[in-house]
Amino acid sequence: MSAAPALRSDFKRDWTKHIFILFFILIELFPLYMMFQVSFKDNATFIRQPWLPISPTGWHWENWSFAFHLILPYIANTVFVAVTGTVASLFLAILGAYFFARHKLPCSGLLWAAFLALMLMPGVVNITPLFMLLKSLKLLNTLWALVLVGIAGGQVFNIFVLRNFIEDLPRDLFEAAEVDGASHLQQVVNIVIPMSGPIIGTLAILSFLSMWNDFLLPLIVLRDQDLFTLGVGLIYLDGEYVKQWGQIMAAYFVASIPLIVVFLFTMRLFVRGLSAGAIKG
Repeated sequence: MSAAPALRSDFKRDWTKHIFILFFILIELFPLYMMFQVSFKDNATFIRQPWLPISPTGWHWENWSFAFHLILPYIANTVFVAVTGTVASLFLAILGAYFFARHKLPCSGLLWAAFLALMLMPGVVNITPLFMLLKSLKLLNTLWALVLVGIAGGQVFNIFVLRNFIEDLPRDLFEAAEVDGASHLQQVVNIVIPMSGPIIGTLAILSFLSMWNDFLLPLIVLRDQDLFTLGVGLIYLDGEYVKQWGQIMAAYFVASIPLIVVFLFTMRLFVRGLSAGAIKG
């Protein structure tokens, strides 16, 4: 019986904090609300009433039908690039981080410093030589070009983060595995990956989002509309002479659904990875 008055007193004491948090939540959700309610309108209705939703009898469901038929191939291409690139990038990054963390070879410090210097280089600087390299390899206008560049581009940051975690793992585990005759790959699979699960999951989410939202490289590399990823496909939709705002907003909303689903299912893992990084320093 005494719990309810205590909760009311806590709310009265912290009401400014709750209002402040609610205010920022509303700001974050406002673009999603605008996309959703505009997606059911035609241009005339949007110009006449841009802010408030219309009655259900006036909803234009053909906007969503258009969006699904347009966006689904782009989503399939983007999922292929993001998933393939993320898995391969993390696998190679784990092997590279294991090498830097467990083996002190001659000039390994110099190699590590040169490797980290790549983090200071803006990605746009490499666009011209990267385009020429992909052209010489006959990878232009292919999804594999995006996958390979995504794998290479994600190595520096992933290895930088994973190396610190692997260095903090107990050395006794690796020594015991070596006594039992475990190879380096077996040590990675049986020790490194299970004990670094949270941070690997966090890096997987960050890598997936980076490749999912990539725009500049697909815009330069891809030519066939059947190969477009989401970023390029949506920009071409927005670039038409007559903009059908209902169709554009429906396409944007459909394109955001996969990211919302990924975030909802991986939010706990993402927070665990960030917490582990904060604890390890």
